[in-house]
Amino acid sequence: MNARDALGRYGEELAARRLTEAGMTVLGRNWRCGRTGEIDIVARDGDVLVICEVKTRRAGPFEHPMAAVTPVKARRLRGLAERWTQEHGGAPPGGVRIDLVGVTLPERGAAQVEHARGVA
Repeated sequence: MNARDALGRYGEELAARRLTEAGMTVLGRNWRCGRTGEIDIVARDGDVLVICEVKTRRAGPFEHPMAAVTPVKARRLRGLAERWTQEHGGAPPGGVRIDLVGVTLPERGAAQVEHARGVA
């Protein structure tokens, strides 16, 4: 595993922890759909299925992790959400929501974890 992959996995671990602390149940991680892409975290928030994209960045001159979800990426996430629900028995009564967790790792101190609900 290279440093970039390790950074991403660490961010996903922090994101899963944040979602669990918010009362959600993590159903799966890193669900792949052929060449279409990957869902970082699939969770349940009450009767809502949550498809969660995680973006992790080191603090510095780079763009904020939340800025990494472009309209193209949002469209891909909606397609992945539809595919996941088709393969897992359909959407739950509360529907499907797409969330984003942005993780910023400063040079020192604790990571900053931000959770935005319903981004796409």
